Amino acid sequence: MAGSTFGDSFRVMTWGESHGKGIGVVVDGCPAGLPLSRTDIQALLDRRRPGQSRFTTQRDEADEVEIVSGIFEGRTTGTPISLEVRNTDQRSKDYSAIKDVYRPGHADMTFDAKYGFRDYRGGGRSSGRETIGRVAAGAIALKLLGSLGIRICAYTKSVGPITVDPERFDLKKMWENRLYMPDEQAAGEAGAYLEEAMARKDSVGGVAECMIFGLPAGVGEPVFDKLDACLAKAILSIGGVKAFEIGDGLQAAKAFGSGNNDPFRLDENGQVHKETNHAGGILGGISDGAPVIFRAAIKPTPSIASVQKTVTRDGREQELEIKGRHDPIIVPRAVVVVEAMAALTVADLLLRGMTSRMEWIHKIYGGPYEDRDGE
Repeated sequence: MAGSTFGDSFRVMTWGESHGKGIGVVVDGCPAGLPLSRTDIQALLDRRRPGQSRFTTQRDEADEVEIVSGIFEGRTTGTPISLEVRNTDQRSKDYSAIKDVYRPGHADMTFDAKYGFRDYRGGGRSSGRETIGRVAAGAIALKLLGSLGIRICAYTKSVGPITVDPERFDLKKMWENRLYMPDEQAAGEAGAYLEEAMARKDSVGGVAECMIFGLPAGVGEPVFDKLDACLAKAILSIGGVKAFEIGDGLQAAKAFGSGNNDPFRLDENGQVHKETNHAGGILGGISDGAPVIFRAAIKPTPSIASVQKTVTRDGREQELEIKGRHDPIIVPRAVVVVEAMAALTVADLLLRGMTSRMEWIHKIYGGPYEDRDGE
């Protein structure tokens, strides 16, 4: 299977299936000397772990990570870092009744069309459990970015029609509810909305928003590898994400240029900054020094307990009632995946950008350097 590798200078390759022996990732290109421990990685994995509330699948997995290679005496060695999480609570028998049935909203039919074969046990590689590898690798990228003063924070912006009120926005509040909403009142309303949907044997979608703080101006490659283009690819690669927007997003299409442009000013130190941030921290595909802000729209969980119409592999129409343990909403557990993919994208582009100027190369390798005036 192609398509399991992400990045250029900071590369990751994920592997494993939902109901196989385990899930893992290999990270290649991480600089040597980065302080890194199992705790750093486990902390992020614990945030996406199932069974933490009524609004997540009750699959009982500890998701304990094992560092197989690439770390010695608490620091990265510059060699590939291999991480593994073993599956311990898979119940493959829960899926035996649907091995020849295409579940609505899932990748069953498309995998069959592409490969002529599919792992029906929880979706195999198309399962949300695949994101374990992304999150484990993202923890390493976040540690690297943190050493440079760059911080990434994602949270639940909305659940169904219930959206965080900007007047009540408080990032500290997201840690006080299992929906990761930075608005206490909205979180309560969203919880009630979810309970109603669950009573109807239905599921709910929502929006995750992410902010990147401390990213200096100049990150991103023009044309095909713009920072926003790379972020869009990374976020849209997460299962269930159906739309991506940055800055004002779709609202920019309704604005005048005079209102959409961000005026430049000089601060007290003579540094360039913007008065507003309609662009979401990116101009011309390159970071402009303002916080990068983007959103991901995530569809309702396709596995629902109510009766649905479908067909079988041999072409028979039938009704389907899905059994097993499933999230009534994906967004809260996807928040940390969004953070991880944003971190992997930024880390990769930062490392690639180190060769943008001759003076930067000379700082590393030495030798005389002539500036643009030949002095």
